[in-house]
Amino acid sequence: MNFIPFRYIISLLPAASVAISFQSQGLMTWFAAFFVFGIIPILELILNHGGKFGQDDLAQNAVDNKMYDIVIYAVVPIHLFFVYWYITDAHLSINHSYLELFGKAFAMGIMCGTYGINVAHELGHRPNWLDQFLAKTLLLTSFYMQFFIEHNRGHHKYVGTPEDPSSGRYNEPIYSFWFRSMFFVWISAWNLEFERLKRLNLPKFHPSNQMLQFQLIQLGFLIGIYFLGGLEAAIMMRLSGFLGAILLETINYIEHYGLVRQKTESGLYEIVTEKHSWNSNHIIGRLLLFELSRHSDHHAKSTKKYQELRSLENAPQMPTGYPGMMVLSLVYPLWVRVMNPLVKKFNSENGL
Repeated sequence: MNFIPFRYIISLLPAASVAISFQSQGLMTWFAAFFVFGIIPILELILNHGGKFGQDDLAQNAVDNKMYDIVIYAVVPIHLFFVYWYITDAHLSINHSYLELFGKAFAMGIMCGTYGINVAHELGHRPNWLDQFLAKTLLLTSFYMQFFIEHNRGHHKYVGTPEDPSSGRYNEPIYSFWFRSMFFVWISAWNLEFERLKRLNLPKFHPSNQMLQFQLIQLGFLIGIYFLGGLEAAIMMRLSGFLGAILLETINYIEHYGLVRQKTESGLYEIVTEKHSWNSNHIIGRLLLFELSRHSDHHAKSTKKYQELRSLENAPQMPTGYPGMMVLSLVYPLWVRVMNPLVKKFNSENGL
């Protein structure tokens, strides 16, 4: 039996830390935040990069090995269980201090970002209806269903260009990026649907407009939370979803910071290659996020499943894994001190 797929069980460690936060009181409700953005980045620095780990350790039939699918499908009910656990907490606001309330909200936000949106990203790239349905369901828990439209039909087309709201620009602080990206991702998703319906000779707000459907579904979900857990649960779940979206956009920021696609003589942008995304081969971040950090290969061929992704040598390399880079991005002076020289060096070496 091939046990390689089961190494991704490490991805459940953040969920375990969230469970500790949910069951704790006082400062311990922030355990998940401390674990994901404190302990894990330190471990990645100690362990350094993954080297050749995972480069050639997969069998030739890895693409067809259903165990990889089983592992990632298992995340879906686990995530939905945590959503139910969170919104049905009978003491969400009655017996909790604000410290505990927001500690648990942040923990749920980690669930939304790490499992809800990240796994939705993996499944949303797959062509079959079931995977796409599960992707939309997971995105629903973060109230970020527009990602399904804009990421696949917008971001992958315009990555590294001024037209892409999800590409971090050189010298752009992450705090302004959050505002720009989240607002224009929403606008872009509407425009993409308007364009699709126009090609079908249908009005903009036809019932088949997915963005229109998504707004109604998300509103219905919020109302359902209200009846299940009360007003406080609805407010806090909406906050957690927002935090999950912030985590997603932070990852978008670090994935493409300062990397730009050039226009060719024809006036079109050059083809997307591995040089337009930052890559990280650090082991823990890779396994926690189902190889998302091998992002250069993902953009080079987005149809690859997570187990197929490789660390491409010609791609720009991050100095540490995703968790640590996310923390670094929050300290803007330190971020530019570390990343700007890397951007300049990579662009210089590639004649950009």
